[in-house]
Amino acid sequence: MSANLQAKQAIVEEIKAKIQASKSVVFADYNKLTVLEVTDLRNQFRAANCEYKVYKNTLVRKAFNELGITDFDADLNGTTATVFCADETSGAAVFAKAVKANPVLTDKIVPKCAFLENKYMGKEEVKELAAIPSKEVLIAKMLGCLQSSISKFVYVLDVIAKAKEANN
Repeated sequence: MSANLQAKQAIVEEIKAKIQASKSVVFADYNKLTVLEVTDLRNQFRAANCEYKVYKNTLVRKAFNELGITDFDADLNGTTATVFCADETSGAAVFAKAVKANPVLTDKIVPKCAFLENKYMGKEEVKELAAIPSKEVLIAKMLGCLQSSISKFVYVLDVIAKAKEANN
C-alpha cells in the first residue's frame, strides 16, 4: 500500500471521527474568499466552538459513505468548506452572521447542506437552522419568562396585601 493511500485513509478516519463527535456538520461553498476573510471566519468559528476545515470532497464523501450515509454525494463538489460543530445551530449561525455583518460575503459564502441528528438537511433547512437561537439563549429566554411571571404574581400579592392594610 502506498504512502499516499495510507495518508488519505488516515484523513478519512479523521473526518469520520469528527463527524461522529459533532452534533452538526455544515457544508458551504466558499468561492473567491480572500485569506483575510477566511482567517476571520476561522476565528469566528473557533469562538463558537466549531472547527472550520477544507478537505477534498472525495475524502469527505468516502467518510460519509463509510458511515453509511450517501445523501451528501451530490453536494460534495466544487469548493466546499466543512464546519464541525459542538452544538446544533452555531455553524449555520456563524455563516449567517458573517454574511449579515459583511454583505460582500453574500456571493462568496453559500450554505450547501448540513448533517444534523444523523440526517441530511438541504440549503433551505440550513438557513432555517441559522435563525434558531443557541440552546443557552433559549434557556435564558425561558427562565426570563418564568421569572417575569413570578415577579408579576408577587407584585399582585403585594398590592392585595397593601389594599387590605389600607382598609383596616
